[in-house]
Amino acid sequence: MPLVCVCSPKGGVGKTTMAANLAHALARNGSKVLAIDFDVQNALRLHFGVPLSDGRGFVAKSAESSDWSQSILTTGGNIFVLPYGDVTEQQRMQFEDNLTHDPNFIIRGLNTVLNYPGLVIIADFPPGPGPALKAMAALADMHLVVMLADTASLSLLPQVENEKLIGSALNHRKGHYFVLNQSDSRRNISRDVTLFMQQRLGDRLIGVVNRDESVAEANASQQSIFDFSSVSAAAFDIELIGKRLSALLDIKVGDGEMHAPLQSR
Repeated sequence: MPLVCVCSPKGGVGKTTMAANLAHALARNGSKVLAIDFDVQNALRLHFGVPLSDGRGFVAKSAESSDWSQSILTTGGNIFVLPYGDVTEQQRMQFEDNLTHDPNFIIRGLNTVLNYPGLVIIADFPPGPGPALKAMAALADMHLVVMLADTASLSLLPQVENEKLIGSALNHRKGHYFVLNQSDSRRNISRDVTLFMQQRLGDRLIGVVNRDESVAEANASQQSIFDFSSVSAAAFDIELIGKRLSALLDIKVGDGEMHAPLQSR
């Protein structure tokens, strides 16, 4: 049951889009994938065709329910999604307080899905440090840090390298890797930052995704980049990242069957 956390030291880098398209890439290769949203913006669900008006999610009742899998939504195919959901400010604060002060809170909530053999979990987090990201450090098999090919992201690289994002190592298993998003070889700064990141990070840079308008258009139509434009540059790049991720985590696709059905609505 590989669990991958997708995070970033800053917002606006395409982190949620990357998480969603990686989930699609792994599902296309035969894995059963659960996408979990820990971001109060509740945007991850939109990448899987869940209507904007659908406010269901796990956070509002997380303190009452010890099994968050009851809030899983079926999206078709090999992908399931566990949305953050619509919450009040009080519910959000209570959720974050539980994450901060109860070390077993997140383990109890995810216990059911953590025990499904063959299930790959992709978890999306708010940008920057936060209680959910810190609470997940002990459970995650790998962290993927998404950054842009720009100087703002470059300036924040030391924050990640020096373990300042959560005040300790992001991951205690496979470690953390980087994805450089929206690289544009036509722009000098983007090209220079991409080259610097490749040299600085080496094998820790798991992939570079070229800037591609098809990604924004796919988002607008609530489709994956693969369904919208399977021959686009971004689709090729993300597919390659998915394969590298599978190799690093030794994800093996069996007969495509779950040992037991996921509880979903």
